[in-house]
Amino acid sequence: MSLLSVTDLSLGFAGDRSFAHVLDGVNLSIGPGQIMGVVGESGCGKTTLARAILGVLPAHSTRIRGGGISFRGVDMLSPGASADLRGRAVTFVPQDPFSSLNPLFRIGDQIMDLMKFKSPRRKAGPVRFPLFAPYPRRRRKADRARLMEVLEQVQLPQPDRLLKKFPHEVSGGQRQRLMIAMALLPEPDLIIADEPTTALDVTIQAQILGLLRRLANDNGVAVMLTTHDLGSAYEICDAITVMYAGQDVEAAPIDEFFARPAHPYTNALLASLPSEDGSVSGIPGTVPSLTDAPAGCRFHPRCERATAECRTVRPGVTGDPDRHGVRCYHPVQPLGAAA
Repeated sequence: MSLLSVTDLSLGFAGDRSFAHVLDGVNLSIGPGQIMGVVGESGCGKTTLARAILGVLPAHSTRIRGGGISFRGVDMLSPGASADLRGRAVTFVPQDPFSSLNPLFRIGDQIMDLMKFKSPRRKAGPVRFPLFAPYPRRRRKADRARLMEVLEQVQLPQPDRLLKKFPHEVSGGQRQRLMIAMALLPEPDLIIADEPTTALDVTIQAQILGLLRRLANDNGVAVMLTTHDLGSAYEICDAITVMYAGQDVEAAPIDEFFARPAHPYTNALLASLPSEDGSVSGIPGTVPSLTDAPAGCRFHPRCERATAECRTVRPGVTGDPDRHGVRCYHPVQPLGAAA
């Protein structure tokens, strides 16, 4: 049974003179404890999908045109039903940890403020006056003890001293470890990590990915990792979902994804990785504008296999949707009948 299920989700953003159709019938499924990579070029809709699950898209401009998001059977597009899940059962590791911490407050104060409202020891329900809400001494003491345990788990030395510092007084790697600790503290079922290593150097990236993988396994937490780095996805993920211009095009277990890519875009994406002799080959063409996206499969303007049907109707899923599925009329590797 899926922990998170995104079904035919279509949404976009209204502008003054145009509409950007950012997600077009996206499907995604994540099981308990699974680490799912969502891979694609910049602008493919990865972050928009993550923010839709978290419920932090701009209310004034977002237009949901269809589909749904279900987490443990709860409709995540319903603000009332999902309010207690966000920040507790579903947490977030941001791309830029520095902008996610308030520079004017000490790190410890900010984390304890999070725990005041998102602690697993706090009874679920809305807080009428958050500014004046009490923080019971016994729960605060237990939350503080749990915080020290988690800081040790994310390998941050001298946590007592660290909590007294301001965000600018710690390194980028330490700040990202703090973000992972804050995501783990509410004891979630799912962590959404939005390109968590983008702002870090290569050696720190490897440490953070290894840490995230280990902690997810140790705590039985599912992870949705959005990234454009196939190397990062290979290191940490159990399965991959590929997105292109707001559409999901292929989903497969990690080994099968790299060994048997089926969609022409996936195949081109893997072929664009640097070869052993150092040569690099790109994908001809450019990503289409989401304010004037092509009909059918959005990859067809760049696809050598495209035919008339590709330009009119988006293909259904071929193969096994629960294992290796691809949306293509002319896959590189046929997987079976359309679903």
